[in-house]
Amino acid sequence: MSESTYPTAAEQVERCNETGRSPVVFVHGLWLLPSSWDRWATLFEEAGYTALTPGWPDDPATVEQANAKPEVFANKTVGQVADHFAEIIGTLKNKPAVIGHSFGGLLTQMLAGRGLSAVSVAVDPAPFRGVLPLPISALKAASPVLGNPANRHRAVPLTYEQFRYAFANAVGEDEAKELHETYAVPTSGAPLFQAAAANLNPWSEVKVDTKNPNRGPLLIISGEKDHTVPWAIANASYKKQKGNEAVTEIVEIPNRGHSLTIDSGWLEVADKALAFVQRFADATQPQSAGIDLAATR
Repeated sequence: MSESTYPTAAEQVERCNETGRSPVVFVHGLWLLPSSWDRWATLFEEAGYTALTPGWPDDPATVEQANAKPEVFANKTVGQVADHFAEIIGTLKNKPAVIGHSFGGLLTQMLAGRGLSAVSVAVDPAPFRGVLPLPISALKAASPVLGNPANRHRAVPLTYEQFRYAFANAVGEDEAKELHETYAVPTSGAPLFQAAAANLNPWSEVKVDTKNPNRGPLLIISGEKDHTVPWAIANASYKKQKGNEAVTEIVEIPNRGHSLTIDSGWLEVADKALAFVQRFADATQPQSAGIDLAATR
């Protein structure tokens, strides 16, 4: 679809409710926009689902607009964004599958912990409170934000070199440059500071209810060469989640970095996510959401 006519969340929800097909909500992470999911959305639509790719609050429609006015990203917090997606899901007639990448993977687990998803897939998910490993590569990937305390209230872009390390370390130079030009936008610094302090702050917004019996099935996907969310972090999240009575699985994709949802190998990852969703969410037999939004807060 054209970014210049990217549909609003309300328009996407209206279309989904009219189709009656099972919804799949995609949640992007830091330094990306909803359009990063366009190819995934097409794949899931062809499989019989209705795909929704809502943005974070105030997301611009295009990469060009985002880079021209980066200040719109500033001060978006994890809790604010989680509530934003919960409200969107609350307007759906049917309970969705939720798929997220990076901080979107964290948000996916938060939404699942509120009982809002029928099935969830978290791709290279950012850590939540209780996830203890902190590999050096993850610290280096986050350093463009965490290196300056003032970034807590700013929108922070990634230079090509920073993007190359944090996202595109497992692809060739030409592809890395293309990915940076095509997808990279500034991001709110707040979530990274929140995540960094989560294990020190009992009141942190960066927390997941891993025990909720209504969490639903969860798949965590980890890229073997991911610098930003290495296996140690993804596996620690899995260990926290596997105590849930619902199905909990983890899979590692060989030779893939943090750009695994947007680079030339995206289809391998998307196919694994689709297969997991198909095990638990029939595209033609939608499950009623039955969501009490107030109870999820």
